[in-house]
Amino acid sequence: MHIGMIGLGRMGGNMRIRLQRAGIEVTGYDRNPEVSDVPSVAALVEALPVPRVVWSMLPSGTPTRETVEELAGLLAEGDLVIEGGNSRFTADQENAALLGARGIGYLDCGVSGGVWGRDNGYGLMVGGAAADVERVMPVFDALRPEGPREEGFVHAGDVGAGHYAKMVHNGIEYGLMQAYAEG
Repeated sequence: MHIGMIGLGRMGGNMRIRLQRAGIEVTGYDRNPEVSDVPSVAALVEALPVPRVVWSMLPSGTPTRETVEELAGLLAEGDLVIEGGNSRFTADQENAALLGARGIGYLDCGVSGGVWGRDNGYGLMVGGAAADVERVMPVFDALRPEGPREEGFVHAGDVGAGHYAKMVHNGIEYGLMQAYAEG
């Protein structure tokens, strides 16, 4: 399998390493040329075999929205975008509609694990069509912790469900940290 990864910061860069260790070919783009494999998003798309899979690992909001819009103009019917930042679940529905109008699939994936995920695996919460999830299951299996799939991966439902589950996850996690800190 060969995927494109946009955003090679702490999370995206470590995810690229974990995927490569599992034998998945990754072509990465980052605005930092020192870590980027290609000079642009367009060059990333050109480097991928058809049908293409592109994983975006950018901050939520404007960076993600602009990248999805750019990908909508570069990708073709049958391609797939996975958005792994902490986007709001309602933004996922807008992204999916934009890409879907062009026949491009969309999955949202809440990713938990921080900088330790490279070695320990990432908890993955995915929203989107079951056929798209199955298509990229080798990627999810490479990223999640070793052991039973259900202990590190969930297909939470339709588009938006992955980031919704991640939002709930973060609320619980941060609430616990606050309680520990106050204790």
